[in-house]
Parts: sequence; C-alpha cells; structure tokens
Amino acid sequence: MPAYKLLYFNIMGLGETVRFMLSYLGEEFEDNRIYDYSKWVTEFKPKMPFGKLPLLEIDDKKVHQTLAICRYLGKKAKLNGDNEWEELEIDMIMDSLSDFRSAIWSYFYNRDEENKKRVREPLFNVTIPLYLGKFDNIIKENGYLANGKLSWGDIYFVAVLGYFSFMIEQDICAKYEHIRRLRDEVHSIPNIKKWLDKRPQTDW
Repeated sequence: MPAYKLLYFNIMGLGETVRFMLSYLGEEFEDNRIYDYSKWVTEFKPKMPFGKLPLLEIDDKKVHQTLAICRYLGKKAKLNGDNEWEELEIDMIMDSLSDFRSAIWSYFYNRDEENKKRVREPLFNVTIPLYLGKFDNIIKENGYLANGKLSWGDIYFVAVLGYFSFMIEQDICAKYEHIRRLRDEVHSIPNIKKWLDKRPQTDW
C-alpha cells in the first residue's frame, strides 16, 4: 500500500480536505503539523515546490495543490464522475468554490485595515450570501453539489466549512439547511467519522 505523509499547519484549513479524502479511502497517513510559524518561514517554506502548503508525500513523491491532490484521491475513491461530462460538472462547482475562497481570503488576510473596512460590506452583504445561497440551492435541488450523487467535491466542500465559517465569523451550517444536511451526511460516513473522532481540535 502507498505510504502517505501530509505536511500542513496545526489548523483544519485546506489541509483538512486531504485529511478527509485519505480518511474516506481508509488510508493511514502521517499527519505532520507545523506549530511554529517562524520555523515554517525559515525551515520549511524554502523547500516547498511553490512555497505553499499542504504538501502530500505519496511513496516519497511530493505533490501539492489541494484541488489536484483531492481530484487524484477522488479518482482512487471512484468519486470523480462516471464520464467526462460528470467530471466537468464537478470541476465547475470546485472552480466556483475557489472563486468564493479567493474573495474570503482577500478579506481575511488583508492587513490594510482601512481597505478591509471598505470591502467588508459588499463581501458580507452581496458576495457571501450569493455564493452560499447558490451552493445551498444546488444541494436542495440535486442532493449534492454535482451530478446528483456524492463526489470528491462534496467531501472537499464539507472539509473546508469550518475554515470558511471561522474566516467569515458565522456558522455557515446554522443558516443554510441544505449545506448543513450535506455536512451531516459526509460526517456520518464511517471512515470520515473515525477521523473526526480522533483529529486534534483546532478553531479553524
């Protein structure tokens, strides 16, 4: 069996998507976490392919980019769609999720407080309700985010809900019932539930 080693920070963040996918597959993995940010900057970052995390080692081969990793693991789990059209449906929703993430990130990690104040109103009153409302409605109509069946995109989406909720200072699942239903379904998958029961507790 392949040996998996994940390197990420001591948060859920984007690393949680990989943890969820490996757990779904029933794969054991080393969950290596960086606790000291100064060590990340001086010791780890210069060694990363593009200076970012997460990094996954598969039999000593280093791979990066969460979407690429989860798409690869999704194929191994047969959660990638049955044909090219179904794969396109998943990719479209994941690219939309990436657009949403970029909007949140540009606010959350903004160090210019004056600019942050200016962008907050349109982000919280327009962008966030727009995207979450559309995701919630898609799940309402189809049961899942793509193709009317569970895909790696659903697992990825659920894995980042805690991270996104932290960044936008509101519990996404409290307001959007269909997103909450999808979260509960994914969390009840036996292998993912095992991970949830043993994972370190972090705020985000």
